[in-house]
Amino acid sequence: MAGGHGRQGPTPPEPGAPEPETEPGAGTEPWAPYGPGQDRPRHDTRGIIGAAELFSRVRFRRRSAAQALRPYVEHYWLIDWELEEPYVSQVVPHPSVNIVFQRYGSGPPGAEVAGVGLGLFSITLEGTGRVCGIQFRPGGFRPFLSGQGRGTVAALTGRRQPLGEVFPSAGDGPATVLPPEEEDERVAALDGFLLGLGPAPDPAAERAMELAHRVRTDRGITRVEQLARDEGVSVRALQRLFASCVGVSPKWVILRYRIHEALEAAATRPGMDWARLAGELGYSDQAHLVRDFTGTVGVPPTDYARAVAHAGSYSRPGADPR
Repeated sequence: MAGGHGRQGPTPPEPGAPEPETEPGAGTEPWAPYGPGQDRPRHDTRGIIGAAELFSRVRFRRRSAAQALRPYVEHYWLIDWELEEPYVSQVVPHPSVNIVFQRYGSGPPGAEVAGVGLGLFSITLEGTGRVCGIQFRPGGFRPFLSGQGRGTVAALTGRRQPLGEVFPSAGDGPATVLPPEEEDERVAALDGFLLGLGPAPDPAAERAMELAHRVRTDRGITRVEQLARDEGVSVRALQRLFASCVGVSPKWVILRYRIHEALEAAATRPGMDWARLAGELGYSDQAHLVRDFTGTVGVPPTDYARAVAHAGSYSRPGADPR
């Protein structure tokens, strides 16, 4: 999901692992990436703070887009909830743009485009609600924007805009996507909505998607200079490509994915050797990993790991539950 400051508003977090029963035949590897040429969404919970508690309070699923959309779309994410008391959910966002259709309680349905979130995203969920989201691959949103949209990917970074401001011809998507009770009908409506926008051919975006996927799946990529050298391009060219297609720098993408790995390690690997992990993730020492982790999540990795081990989930201290 897109990041931002804590608020009670229209954009809930991007989901983590899908419910197995909604993904027949899905692979069993929890870490499996959903990259180019793959048919099913990834199954990790990277980026979600306190995933176990979130999953115990809301129902959400990841679903695949239509075949023609999979080069651009990471997955659809569907969330429904009915809560007796407010719950604060938090996410360290991926370097992805999302389109979000949402309905809260008896309020009117709405939709927005959420750019790449730069900081920890917090939202208070309460009462009843339904959200249907589209998470694009890093770089995968630009072909739609250049086809029928307005503005640039970089202009959306750290921001959310009403759907109609970005896609004036989008029509009344919320009225089509949100009402169906059958999940498959909502997925079909999301497919129809995106196919109607008609992504424009965009070789630069395809290249950016390929490189961002490599950064995510190849832990050996720890520096922009290394990626540029391996790909036979200049650092400056790589920076321009990511800025125009992804909305953030390649350095930011590398660091964000490594923080996601550290979060997952803290939650799933008791007794983690943080100095060793820092080296594996390309940090010069443990102190730099701790600094980035704390700056992003709000607490040091050891404190986060203890909280997860103690409670099975974690909510950042000081988050307002109302």
